[in-house]
Amino acid sequence: MPGRARHLRGAQVHGGSGSVRPRPRPWATYVALGDSFTEGMSDPDPVVPDRYRGWADRLAALLAPHADGLTYANLAVRGRTLDDVAGPQVEAALALRPDLVSIVGGGNDILRPRADVDALAAQLESAVASLRASGADVLMATPTDPAGAPVVGLTRGRAATYSAHIWSIAQRHGCYVLNQWACDFLQDWRMWAQDRIHMTPEGHRRVALAAYAALGHDPGAADWSVPLPPAEAAGRLEQARGHAAWAREHLAPWVRRRLTGRSSGDGLGAKIPVPGPPAAPPQPGPPGGSA
Repeated sequence: MPGRARHLRGAQVHGGSGSVRPRPRPWATYVALGDSFTEGMSDPDPVVPDRYRGWADRLAALLAPHADGLTYANLAVRGRTLDDVAGPQVEAALALRPDLVSIVGGGNDILRPRADVDALAAQLESAVASLRASGADVLMATPTDPAGAPVVGLTRGRAATYSAHIWSIAQRHGCYVLNQWACDFLQDWRMWAQDRIHMTPEGHRRVALAAYAALGHDPGAADWSVPLPPAEAAGRLEQARGHAAWAREHLAPWVRRRLTGRSSGDGLGAKIPVPGPPAAPPQPGPPGGSA
């Protein structure tokens, strides 16, 4: 097919498995697109006040030693829906001429009861096609499995359908896939912040390593995919108090924003709008804590 070799630059498609056979390469410019997950919420930046680090920042630091002068931008903004990620963020990314783009969006849309998952997938595929046509390699990510999560667990069917679409899009366009659905360590609540929506620093660290592996690299960290040691089970009263506190402090404000048409990201811009050298990788911390 004319132009096919350029279109799949840096990637080989599995024969029938539905994703790219990971083959690392020295990318020069990495741009991350998305919502709060890619902005890195609940993973405080140890250097820049009032900013988050997150898995994408950590991935950029992991990729930097493999390239001569890798630059990195993060255009993600918390609360954004796929309209923004697949629209203005993709347009801004194309202007930066990256050769690697991660695009993760749709999670905020899926939380809405009337979400049309097939339409979301079509919108995502159009964005991916534009990125691939520019010559950039693309890293996508499935949702995590929300089984057992309060409220969010009700979206499991929609999340699973969206995951299937992501694998299909990856096969058609030659994309890398970070399969969070298969990350068993994310089934541990100690990987999640108090809002039960965003990951702790340890969760972000492990997801960054999973993404690094999805791009064909050897994470070299023996513990990244290993579940944490069993935790002492909380009593019923403690669980009830925890659910009540979560509903009061996190669920209620989220519902109010939805009812009033507001977003947690209103008035915010891209975290790192201009590509530059990624921050040095943080030193490993204790499992389940800051890292």
